[in-house]
Amino acid sequence: MGIRLRRYFSSFSLMRSIASNARLAVRLMREPRVPLLLKTLPILGVGYVLSPIDLVPDVLPIVGQLDDLAIIALAIEGFLKLTPSDAVAFHRASIAEGRRYAPMVRTGPGEYIDAEFRRD
Repeated sequence: MGIRLRRYFSSFSLMRSIASNARLAVRLMREPRVPLLLKTLPILGVGYVLSPIDLVPDVLPIVGQLDDLAIIALAIEGFLKLTPSDAVAFHRASIAEGRRYAPMVRTGPGEYIDAEFRRD
């Protein structure tokens, strides 16, 4: 009985992590700092699921749907691995804090504000 419960809860956490990664990927698709070519990876994954051409036909009971889920999960994981880590960290923190979407503030090497200090 305990093994069945562990399997149930582990599959639940797997689905929760897929959902949270999908939410993160949607935010990163809107981020201007993520390269446009990289943004095509999740789009290609969704395109595979929507296309009539399939590696495993969907008429096979469970396996047909699992290959679609696997392709989507791999596309999202690949997208998150290749996305700049500072953008991923920023948006993960934003989701954890419950903030609405806002693009990253550009602060990095070579990006500064030129100003002079004046004492009045």
